[in-house]
Amino acid sequence: MAKYILKRILTAIPMVLFITILCFTLMHFSPYDAIDAMTNPRMSQETIDLIKAKYGYDQPLYIQYFRWLDGLMNGNYGYSIVTKQSIAADLSVRIPNTFKLVLPAYITAYFLAVVLGLLAGSHKNRAADKLIDGFSSVGIAVPSFWFSMLLIFVFGYKLKLLPFVGMNSVGMEASVADFMRHYIMPFSTLVFAFLPANIKFVRSSTLTQFSEDYVLVQQAFGASKREIMFKHVCKNVLLPVVTRLGMALPLLVTGAIITETVFGWPGVGPYFIKAIQGLDYPIVMIILVLSSTLVILGNLLSDILYCLIDPRIREMG
Repeated sequence: MAKYILKRILTAIPMVLFITILCFTLMHFSPYDAIDAMTNPRMSQETIDLIKAKYGYDQPLYIQYFRWLDGLMNGNYGYSIVTKQSIAADLSVRIPNTFKLVLPAYITAYFLAVVLGLLAGSHKNRAADKLIDGFSSVGIAVPSFWFSMLLIFVFGYKLKLLPFVGMNSVGMEASVADFMRHYIMPFSTLVFAFLPANIKFVRSSTLTQFSEDYVLVQQAFGASKREIMFKHVCKNVLLPVVTRLGMALPLLVTGAIITETVFGWPGVGPYFIKAIQGLDYPIVMIILVLSSTLVILGNLLSDILYCLIDPRIREMG
């Protein structure tokens, strides 16, 4: 098992390096670069050259890359072109805010998806299955920004029950009650966004397990449906479900960009959108590398979880 995990880790390292090269190259060859964001047509060429020299953009591309990679590895992400603020300092505030929103929402959606998916899969073509599957289909089709606007219109504008901008009211940053009032609508939006696809996944896994031969054998020996469900089917259904948790790792940073932007939540989402709009390339590059790296780490975590809970993989290791 240790050999298998080590092999997966060693495979992930060059993939992360490739991601950094790809992001850096794409940003370099984009129609507009960081110099365009810092200059204007009225500047002389001498002034532009001085700006390039100040930020190291007059160096060969490979030297720029290695300087940038060295900064990444040392936690020095550079500074925003627009605000001149440290990117690391900004992210150290915004990433925890995103975690506060995304992590509880995903855990809630995941728990509900397991319960509803098992219920639907064990009652195939019955009322419960049709209702849950119909909800999942509608939920997948509904855009999260539309659902957000619907909540804002009903609970924020019409009923005036909940605030819909920011994380706290001005002067009430220490109030837990005020935080929760701001939290309800973005949290509900993310639960609604994460829930349908996970329900579909659990339901599909449950239906697959109920069609296996071991279920027929248990039925032939007189086992009840409840006994088959909780002693046999659940274990096999939860195997791919648990490993799917690793794939959720990137969502902790970039899983709520639209929702955070709609509700003005001070997380990574609005920060990333404003960086794109302002051609703030250092921020865009860092967030792209961070989210891409989390995808790779998520796959690695899924492989490790699968190895830990599946004896067949442990024997291969």
